[in-house]
Amino acid sequence: MTEQKATNVHWHHGQVSREDRNKLLGHKGATLWFTGLSGSGKSTVAVALENALTARGALCYRLDGDNIRLGINKNLGFSAADRTENIRRVGEVAKLFVDVGVIALSSFISPYRADRQLARETHEKDSLPFIEVFVDVPLDEAEKRDPKGLYKKARAGEIKNFTGIDDPYEAPENAEIHLRTDQLTLEQEVEVLLKELEKRGIIPAK
Repeated sequence: MTEQKATNVHWHHGQVSREDRNKLLGHKGATLWFTGLSGSGKSTVAVALENALTARGALCYRLDGDNIRLGINKNLGFSAADRTENIRRVGEVAKLFVDVGVIALSSFISPYRADRQLARETHEKDSLPFIEVFVDVPLDEAEKRDPKGLYKKARAGEIKNFTGIDDPYEAPENAEIHLRTDQLTLEQEVEVLLKELEKRGIIPAK
């Protein structure tokens, strides 16, 4: 699916630089890539961080797994190939947000390391910040939470290819941030993330 099919196409450079856009916004763009099991708390912490960043005057946007599959990726299922294409597209969309100067909060199970690495490389080849956030919780705790009732359906055989049950989850080996959501409060998680963004010079320190 990643083959370049269109021919005679060339990147058209503009006259407004990334630095111009960063100056306009008062901060830099970056992608925070939240990965973890269903029910780990990815979307919850992304929503809370979005609120905190907005309160500080930083422009951000959430790219949420379910939301994306209702629009740009509505033609994709949950096979390994479709999961890979799902993450590839999201990586490209997030990259565009970051180039504009927006902080992209991407919440996706993204179970395969190779797919997450591709999203990282998509950013890094253009010197755009990519911060992997492992939203970690034990499987049994995720099943207890089961906010959408998906684990119950997967255990009953009603959902196939469900990550953590009959499909693998390849945990990050070197994530920039590791959040244990069964050990931290939501407020503590947001504070960790804000401090990291300050340390990297993405947002001004308070």
